[in-house]
Order: sequence, then C-alpha cells, then structure tokens
Amino acid sequence: MATVYIETSVVSYLRQRPSSQVVMAARQLLTHRWWEAERDNYELVVSQFVIDEVSAGDPILAADRLQALDGIPLLPDAPEITQIAGEIMSRAILPAKAQVDALHIATVAHHRIQYLLTWNCKHIANAKILPRIHQVLLDTGVPIPVICTPEELLGDDSETET
Repeated sequence: MATVYIETSVVSYLRQRPSSQVVMAARQLLTHRWWEAERDNYELVVSQFVIDEVSAGDPILAADRLQALDGIPLLPDAPEITQIAGEIMSRAILPAKAQVDALHIATVAHHRIQYLLTWNCKHIANAKILPRIHQVLLDTGVPIPVICTPEELLGDDSETET
C-alpha cells in the first residue's frame, strides 16, 4: 500500500467552512471527495510540522483540524530533514517565509514517502519550482516523491467512463 503524507493545506480545506469563492469551494469539494473515497487506499502519515500548523489559530477550529488527523501516524523527526530543507532554502528555491514548506518536502523525501498531498501550489506543488526541488533531492541522494493535489490523486472518474 502506498503512503501519502497529508500536508497542512489538505486538512485546512477538509475542515474549513464552505467557501463562496469558486476555486476554494472546488478545492474543498475535491478534498472531501478524496478523503471519503480514496484515503482508505493509502497509508496516511503526517509530521509534527503539520500538527503544529493545524494547531495554530482559533482553538475551536484547531481542535477540529486536529480531530481530522486523529489516528494518523506521526513520522519521527531526524537531523537529515533539517539538512535537506536547509539545502532547499540555501538555493533560494523558496522564500524565507516558506521554511516549513521546505520541511514538509524534506520530511517526505527523507522518509521515502511516495506521495506528498497538498493544495499549496505556491511553494510545494508548483510546476516552476518542482524541477529545482527534484534537483536538490537528487543531489542529496533521497528519492523524489510525487507531489500532487487531492484532485490529481483521485481514483476513477465516472465522467470518463463509457
């Protein structure tokens, strides 16, 4: 069974109040669809970075986000994670404010997780920066995970059936 790292943005879309903005509403729908139909097909994991991020903000909403992660195993920290993230940051692939995003990527790579599931298309699932991220991972000798959105990891699409 393949393993999927659930990044913070997925949990946020899963637990947000319904949005009136078209793109956000679509992402919420796709996230719920993936969570309900696909998550049992994978081993899900998170890191302390995810726990820390979903714990921030309004305590009631934070508790709801944490509840969504209940029972999902926590990956252990390792010094190599900080080293890989540091290499991503030292090459100016991500801005300084995106340090945690580099840590998500490094965690997934270090633990050899197959998929990093995210809606963070600015700093993580970004076609312009992924080749540079891949190069760092190649240079550091760790496997390159598939970085994708819940939409990309959905199973069969009934609209394509004949």
